[in-house]
Amino acid sequence: MSIEIKKSEKPIIYEDAKKVMEERLFDVDLNKSNELIWTLEHPDVYTAGTSYDENDILDKSIKILKTNRGGKITYHGPGQLICYFVIDLKKRKRDIRNFISIVEKTIIETLEFFEIKTFSDKENIGIWYKDGEKTKKVAAIGVRISKWIAYHGFSININNNLKKYDAIIPCGIKDKGITNLKQIKDQDYKEIEKKLVEIFISNLNK
Repeated sequence: MSIEIKKSEKPIIYEDAKKVMEERLFDVDLNKSNELIWTLEHPDVYTAGTSYDENDILDKSIKILKTNRGGKITYHGPGQLICYFVIDLKKRKRDIRNFISIVEKTIIETLEFFEIKTFSDKENIGIWYKDGEKTKKVAAIGVRISKWIAYHGFSININNNLKKYDAIIPCGIKDKGITNLKQIKDQDYKEIEKKLVEIFISNLNK
C-alpha cells in the first residue's frame, strides 16, 4: 500500500491542515489518492475536541478553535512536532483500538530510540513520562474515524513553550503535568521526524 510522506518546512495554519486532510480523506475513500503521513509544525493555537469542557479554559481571553477530532482542549505551537495522517482501515484491520495502539507504539518506540522511556495509559490517552513522583504528558493523540478512514494525528513536545499550557487544563487532566523532550533529555532531536515516519510505516505494515 502506497503512503505519501509529506514534510512541511514552514509552519502550517491549523485550519489549512485540517482542510488538506479532509480533502485527502474524500479522495482516499474514492481510491483517487494515496494515504498520507504528514509532519509539520503549527503557529500558536488552542484547539478543542468534541468532548471539551468550558471549565478547562482557565484564561478566558484566549481564542479556542473548535474541531471535530476526539478529545478535549490542547495547545499546538512552535517546537512541537505534529504528525497528521489519513490511513484507510478498510485496507487493514477495521479495528480502531488496534490503530490507536499502533500510534502509541510508534511514539513510544521513536522516543526509545532517543533513550527516553515513555508509556501509554488506558485511562488518559496520550504518551506519558514518569518524572520522579509526577507523571507528565509528552505526546498528545487525537484521532477521528470517518468511512473507516483514520485521520487527524498526534503531537510530540520537543522544545515548545510549556507556559502556554497554563491557560488551559490540557486534555481535561488536572492531576498530571506536561513536559517536552528537551526538559527530559537535552540532546539533538533533528532526526526525530525521519525516525518517527520510518517506525510508523513499519508498524502499519505489520
